[in-house]
Amino acid sequence: MALAAATVCLAAQGTPAIVPELSDREFWNLVEQLSERDGYFEDENYVSNELGYQSAMGRLQSAIAPGGVYVGVGPEQNFAYVAALRPRIAFVVDIRRQNTMQHLMYKALFELSADRADFLSRLFSRPRPEGLDAASSVDALFQAYSKTAPDERLFDETLAGILDVLTSRHGYGLTEGDRASIRKVFTAFRDLGPEVRYVFRGTSELHPTYAQMMTAKDGEGRGWSYLASAETFEQIRVMERRNQIVPVVGDFAGPKALRSIGDYVRSRGAAIDVFYLSNVEPYLFTAGTWRTFYDNVATMPLAASGLFVRAFFGSTVKECAALRPTIRTPVIGAMAPLMDAYRRGEVKSQCDLVTASR
Repeated sequence: MALAAATVCLAAQGTPAIVPELSDREFWNLVEQLSERDGYFEDENYVSNELGYQSAMGRLQSAIAPGGVYVGVGPEQNFAYVAALRPRIAFVVDIRRQNTMQHLMYKALFELSADRADFLSRLFSRPRPEGLDAASSVDALFQAYSKTAPDERLFDETLAGILDVLTSRHGYGLTEGDRASIRKVFTAFRDLGPEVRYVFRGTSELHPTYAQMMTAKDGEGRGWSYLASAETFEQIRVMERRNQIVPVVGDFAGPKALRSIGDYVRSRGAAIDVFYLSNVEPYLFTAGTWRTFYDNVATMPLAASGLFVRAFFGSTVKECAALRPTIRTPVIGAMAPLMDAYRRGEVKSQCDLVTASR
């Protein structure tokens, strides 16, 4: 409530507030102006691999009031967090421009699709099975599409529709490289369908499939994916149509993206409530660039009660084995105490992140 009141006060004094809808020009200007140059990542993260994400959703929803600002990383898992938290605006930052193009692909598919069954038909380039409707369960949807073969004509028609929505209808200035990235990602979803998964190069480890990610349930049997219900799907579709989910190209330890997002949010009298980090921090500790990341975060307007959401994988297990870190299941840590500890020089390794999370 205090944040909302402060935002109203600032807006009344002439500070532009975060509006409920961005024009196409405003949206594209944000994508381009906030972004850094295309970067490199060795894996093909078409899909998240944090299968335990659903266990954190209830706690996040209880702790964070709707109407805030969300920042995240990666592909579709952001939709689950956004659906649960209901922010006014969401920024999705990733080092590769391909991820931005993947989010624009999703954006167009939300606009083209009438319901979840239609959306999955287009996403996987598979004809819609009979018997599915807006009330079908997420399990029924994926069971049906797991038995359906891809259709090349539908692939071509949908790809053309995606590019038409983005370039003709909305006027986004896609380059030939952008178009190629969209085709690459869309082809992966056609070829593998519901079985598409995160590809971790150099190992034979199998990560969860899209179907597993979308149908995962918490301990009470509740699904938290953006396809778990017609309501969550519609919420993301509305936000996409209002240009409230903004993909940005940026390295967390880069010179521009995070600081520019922070400047934008601050200029609107708002603060960041949730920053979903996935397992980027361990990569930054390995690369030796983690201090630059936290210096970037220190410039951002963080809500007093704001939360980091992070995940740990193999490198954390190896380095911090004695702490028994939770693996593949996002954990939550308060922003303010960690940033205070960083300023005091008390953050020295990713093991400090384990102790700061629950």
